[in-house]
Amino acid sequence: MKIRLKGTIAALAASLALMGFLTACSQQGSGPSGSSTITLNETGSSLLYPLFNLWVPVYTNANPNVKITTQSTGSGTGISQSVEGIVQIGASDAYISDAQMKQHPEMLNIPLAISMQMVNYNLPGLNDKNLKLSGPLLAGIYQGNIREWDDAAIRKLNPGMHLPHKAIIPVHRTDGSGDTFIFTQYLAFSTPEWAKGLNYGTTISWPAVPGGLGAVGNPGMITAVQDNPYSIAYIGSSYQDAIEKAGIGIAMLENQDGKFILPEAKTAAAAAAVMVPKTPKDQRISLIFAPGPDSYPIINYEYALVKSKQPSAEMAGTLRKFFTWAISPDGGNASSFMEQVHFVPLPDAVAKLSADQIAEIQ
Repeated sequence: MKIRLKGTIAALAASLALMGFLTACSQQGSGPSGSSTITLNETGSSLLYPLFNLWVPVYTNANPNVKITTQSTGSGTGISQSVEGIVQIGASDAYISDAQMKQHPEMLNIPLAISMQMVNYNLPGLNDKNLKLSGPLLAGIYQGNIREWDDAAIRKLNPGMHLPHKAIIPVHRTDGSGDTFIFTQYLAFSTPEWAKGLNYGTTISWPAVPGGLGAVGNPGMITAVQDNPYSIAYIGSSYQDAIEKAGIGIAMLENQDGKFILPEAKTAAAAAAVMVPKTPKDQRISLIFAPGPDSYPIINYEYALVKSKQPSAEMAGTLRKFFTWAISPDGGNASSFMEQVHFVPLPDAVAKLSADQIAEIQ
């Protein structure tokens, strides 16, 4: 099954007024001058990594005095290394926590796009079907309370589907992961028992489920599911093409209204329409488990984490110029980039908030 973003992305593209605003912002700070080269080091989210790798050659070709390095190390590393000043850009699916922000008030959490997360499985003979799964059911699987694919709870949600009497192999991330952060938020927001116990985070103490597996990064999750029949995992939408190539199933997830929804542009847009108006000035907000009959329950801002105070005016100007390009519908948020990673571009109101934060980089 192929899920396409065309049409909805066009509907979400920024208005001409926003384009003018972003152009004005880009003129506030220039990048390196003359023949000098300045390097921006980025690390973190494996979900955001494919988008950065689409952006970098295009941006640096147009700005040859800028070099950008990218690393897929997990959101936990993106957070820690940006806070410590080891890299200029930390990429993360998770915003910095309240406790960390109190210690590091100079940090900015800047949304660059909206992503989705899928729940995927390897059920021989059924991978072309969209299994219906819920937050409480997934919590039961990852707690080890639901052990076989033909468990009554799974059969109840999927009547008529011939589910095998095989042990479920739950796969989780072992690295500090924003994917873990948003997946466990879905479990916590939908399942009070999970919220009271394991709750959510970039790392959690996963229950020791017999047969359970750990993997590093989204590519590791895909490999683990592909190599292990009867496994299940959570994987970011930027890897959807790899999922489809591997022949792995994509689940329909239960949303807050009790509807089972596929990860599509229109369902991400429905969730965003409810949650975006709630976005605060600092943009640290969860978009998970949005209300609404058509809302896909796991959508998320993809964040660039950066210090507001930079060591030089040149570095500050270079960062401002790059991020302004990244959030522009004529730049990094263009459909030509977003469609390739199955992301949704920033709505106008969020792009304006991101631009306001970008202007704080000095």
